[in-house]
Amino acid sequence: MSVSQSQAQKSSRLGLIIVGDEILSGRRQDKHLSKIIEMVGARGLQLSWVEILSDDRALLTEALRRSFASGDIVLSCGGIGATPDDHTRQAAAAALDLPLELHPEAREQITLRCAETAAKGQGSADMSTPENLQRLNMGYFPKGSEIIPNPYNRIPGFFIRNHSFVPGFPVMAWPMLEWTLDTRYADLVRSKPSVEQSFIVYNMPESRITPALEALEQKWPGVRAFSLPSVGEGGGAPHIELGVKGDQDLVGAALEYLRNEAARLGAKFELGSS
Repeated sequence: MSVSQSQAQKSSRLGLIIVGDEILSGRRQDKHLSKIIEMVGARGLQLSWVEILSDDRALLTEALRRSFASGDIVLSCGGIGATPDDHTRQAAAAALDLPLELHPEAREQITLRCAETAAKGQGSADMSTPENLQRLNMGYFPKGSEIIPNPYNRIPGFFIRNHSFVPGFPVMAWPMLEWTLDTRYADLVRSKPSVEQSFIVYNMPESRITPALEALEQKWPGVRAFSLPSVGEGGGAPHIELGVKGDQDLVGAALEYLRNEAARLGAKFELGSS
């Protein structure tokens, strides 16, 4: 990887696309978001955005055209099979104005998979059968793609222009994305992971503490401040959760500053405190 490519990656945001009508209709509950937040967080990274999209080729093409143009690093789960309701491979090719090609490594891996299942008495190793020709369709990727190995059943995903496309099945998708993060983006993994700390205040309007949040981010550029107000849902008292997140070497001092500012501005840290 060139220095310019590495610098471009370090300035890129990290996005997640989850594809599937079954998620939007409620037939299945999404499992990817929470797991991938955990996965990237363990590597000192953080998602900047998430989109959940239906299996609609035109919609997917439009969304991918935007994400390719953004320069963001994108992880995409779902829709790369070879049934009529799978459109992600075709949409990625259309978004890039590229043809689909049978990737030679994908062909090899799918052929090996068919041989392995045939050895167990399931199907045939003859790649000219209609079933195996259909399986080979899963190896057609936009021209210039690289494969993402699939340790579960060998059927690969694909990588092109900082986009990684994997199946929707968590048992396949998660190890494939971990491999992607640890090989393609190893230079992004932080030796000191991002941390988050917060505290609760009462009787403090957000408008009063906002200037302190803005000043904090100017004072510590590697830290982001946050304010999460509650209006007292579930019978609790209205309050604000104030906090900071970022480099673990900076968060402690930034949190102390924010706590001191909240106290100076009259915040109460316990109900009934004076």
